[in-house]
Amino acid sequence: MPFEKVATLPELPADSVLEVTVRGEQYAICNAGGSISALWGVCPHAGGPLGQGQISGGRLVCPYHAWEFDCRTGENDFDPATRVPAFEVKVEGEDILADLP
Repeated sequence: MPFEKVATLPELPADSVLEVTVRGEQYAICNAGGSISALWGVCPHAGGPLGQGQISGGRLVCPYHAWEFDCRTGENDFDPATRVPAFEVKVEGEDILADLP
């Protein structure tokens, strides 16, 4: 799929996450210290909504059981083999665009 608009910079202040739905699927759009990224929005542990979590130290923290994922790679902090998919992002003006499936 081509890049598509998922959010705007004013909607995503530093060290915050935004839950978005694209084609019925949940994604987490992260701003970790000014670095924008997009991750699959469902935690592999218990199905928690990652887009409703919070950013801590460059990691996205699941609101259900505090599992943490690197905002850039989707890698879990405890078990690097466990991860959520990460998607390419670019910013054009104030628009955040993601290359989502």
